[in-house]
Amino acid sequence: MKAQTKKWLIRSVWVLALVAAAALAWMKYGGKSEDAALVSGNGRIEAVEIDIATKTAGRVKEIFVREGDSVTAGQVVARMDTDMLEAQLRQAEAQLRQAESSVTIAHSQLLLREAEKKATLAVLAQREAEHQIANKRLSRSSLLASEGASSQQEADDDSAEVQGAAAAVSAVHAQIAAADAAIATARAQLYGAESAVEAARASVERIDVEIADSALQAPRDGRIQYRVAQPGEVVGGGGRVLSMIDLNDVYMTFFLPTVAAGRVALGTEVRLVIDAAPQYVIPASVSFVSDVAQFTLIEAGDAHRSQHLEWLSWRRWFDARDLAKLQPERWLYFNYAHQIVQAALAGQGLALARMPLIADALASGDLVEVLPGHRIDSPLAYWLLVGPRSAQRPEIKAFCAWLEIQAQATREAIGDVPDPDLNDNRG
Repeated sequence: MKAQTKKWLIRSVWVLALVAAAALAWMKYGGKSEDAALVSGNGRIEAVEIDIATKTAGRVKEIFVREGDSVTAGQVVARMDTDMLEAQLRQAEAQLRQAESSVTIAHSQLLLREAEKKATLAVLAQREAEHQIANKRLSRSSLLASEGASSQQEADDDSAEVQGAAAAVSAVHAQIAAADAAIATARAQLYGAESAVEAARASVERIDVEIADSALQAPRDGRIQYRVAQPGEVVGGGGRVLSMIDLNDVYMTFFLPTVAAGRVALGTEVRLVIDAAPQYVIPASVSFVSDVAQFTLIEAGDAHRSQHLEWLSWRRWFDARDLAKLQPERWLYFNYAHQIVQAALAGQGLALARMPLIADALASGDLVEVLPGHRIDSPLAYWLLVGPRSAQRPEIKAFCAWLEIQAQATREAIGDVPDPDLNDNRG
């Protein structure tokens, strides 16, 4: 073996280990000869979770319940700060009073314009009467002037008086038209003032509703699961403050292999055994059978936040197989690789795990690789670095040889493809 600055030891083969705990449970328990008609599986007991959230952004003023407290429907469990809303309410109420005053003024203006029109109509009647009298006087004076009984000057004066009376009538008609226009304007102002009152009243009602909504209530009977926010914190519109569960709507989701699930009908009797109290058997029945396979996906909790682990995620696995639109609903996250393996062994879902960590479990049948043809190769690798002088030492040579033997054995055990650079790094 030549001494080089770096020697390849083994490429870290992290593969996709799709671990089907449900299938394992079927193989171990479902096919027992004691009663071939019975199948078993594992799952999780869940209750309907309800988020108690605020409709508008604001500061949490008070929270009246603790985690674990029982609540009833309609019970006030928290209250948002309403100082700003109350100030807005006072402003809206002042604007409402101002709008109501504007309505009163506009109504008075309308009455005034209508009264002015009535007065103008009375003047019109007077001017028309004067015009009629002037016409009669002109007729008599014109007749007398033609007979020589009176002077022509008198007839001319009466003619001028008729023309003046006619002009007065025309002026009054113009005043009536102006009065009609003033009445229309006053009526429009009244309608506008009334609309302003309705808008101001709606603003008051809206703010009242927002203040009422600031008292967060439990939508149904249940138990507080945990606090999402604390008093004094600011949350956005729709921000969660508390999370509660409805203990009257409890169900268990469990998984069976396709062969067994196909024989399960709605209403089938089920017996539940809880790990915390195995001495109790809870009767239940099947209320829903999914038409598609459902599994909980297990992966590293920091896979999306750590660059060296970002490749080891279900999202990358989906993208590599043109399944980017797939949106799984059930996830489990763990911080350490051995926790992921233990969760898979416990039957909690499908795991992405490094092949060397699960090779023994796969060999013993404790875990099942569901899709062996769809593994993920790791972009990472381990390298053995040996100094030029150290490579000549017998103990270093022996240690490197032992590591290469172990690496080759591991590669053969997990079915890894030989690395093309291997021959370039050997002496």
